[in-house]
Amino acid sequence: MNAGALDFGILWPAFVAGLLVLATHVPLGMQVLERGIVFIDLAIAQIAGLGVIAADSLGFPEHGVAVQAAAVCASLLGAALLTWTERRAARYQEALIGVLFVLAACLGILLLARNPHGGEHLQELLAGQILWVGPPQLAGLAVITALLLATMALGWMRRLGRFGFYAAFAVAVTASVQLVGVYLVFSSLIVPALGTVRWRGRQRLFAGFALGVFGYATGLALSALFDLPSGPTIVCALAASALLCSLRWQARGEALQPRRL
Repeated sequence: MNAGALDFGILWPAFVAGLLVLATHVPLGMQVLERGIVFIDLAIAQIAGLGVIAADSLGFPEHGVAVQAAAVCASLLGAALLTWTERRAARYQEALIGVLFVLAACLGILLLARNPHGGEHLQELLAGQILWVGPPQLAGLAVITALLLATMALGWMRRLGRFGFYAAFAVAVTASVQLVGVYLVFSSLIVPALGTVRWRGRQRLFAGFALGVFGYATGLALSALFDLPSGPTIVCALAASALLCSLRWQARGEALQPRRL
């Protein structure tokens, strides 16, 4: 344990990145849970990652405009495909999402097979590099987050129907997966929504944000103190926070129930 590792100058960009990710992922995650398509975020994140890998394989500069465009285009194509499958085979949508995830993952592995640094790229895509986030990346994510929140608040997403939801979801996931990784994208979407499933309305939304903020802050602090990988540590902290939240709600419900004589 190293208390000196809690350097605010290093941790604050990662924490701000977490706040920006949570701003869009918490409300979207609650919609995902209600629709019963839990693994859509993994599939879209993997498709966006496939776009990044494909652009990198073609020799485009890492984190350049071409790579970002490839990731967005790939995820929007995935969103369009999922919109089509929901219309044609809604009963099997969750299974098709799983197949799409596996297919995108395998294609990514095949593209990285001849890359000497393929293992490192794959690990970065899954676990992320949240501690290496800088102000320029935060600024870009902040702009996309503001646009997405405005889209949801003004009802534009609902006006576009199924594709509006999938497209907004694709853009949100694409913007965050390259900063925090697939694992944290999935956890930021599903864990706060699952941990506050007993809440209703705005209360649930606020509780989900609070849970996510606490999980990110705790995970970053523990990863710095014990020199652990930040992404997986935050995932574990989010899961523990959701469990505590659920147990507290259960204890509260039991306390409110009248005792039988």
